[in-house]
Amino acid sequence: MAGPYLIRGSVSLPEAELIWRFSRSSGPGGQHVNTSDTQVELRFGLAGTEALPPVWKERALERLAGRLVGGVIAVRASEHRSQWRNRETAAVRLAALLAEATAPPPRPRRATKIPRGLNERRLREKKQRSDTKRGRSGRDWH
Repeated sequence: MAGPYLIRGSVSLPEAELIWRFSRSSGPGGQHVNTSDTQVELRFGLAGTEALPPVWKERALERLAGRLVGGVIAVRASEHRSQWRNRETAAVRLAALLAEATAPPPRPRRATKIPRGLNERRLREKKQRSDTKRGRSGRDWH
């Protein structure tokens, strides 16, 4: 493994709380794929962890509620032919998922008023365009 996977700042995934499971990948691959457990499933007990600050944990539990099964989040990786690379991919994916889920909410948008001159110019140009199009109709041609 490449070491601790940072979520954000100095907070990282605790290696002791990660649960790894390996199985055979699906899809083509010949004889090699039938004998090696290259698919990786990484599970992390989000509800019971003490590695995250309480505010982050609460935020993550709320945002990932649809993906949690019994307070545990699972990430699967089977893109690569080697188990080691799939382990790396799964750990990075989990760290990115937790980083996104624990991020603070965006600042609310401050509504700004459209300047009066801008609105008047828009309406004036709209009226001119309308007059131009109305002038094209063949009503007055005899």
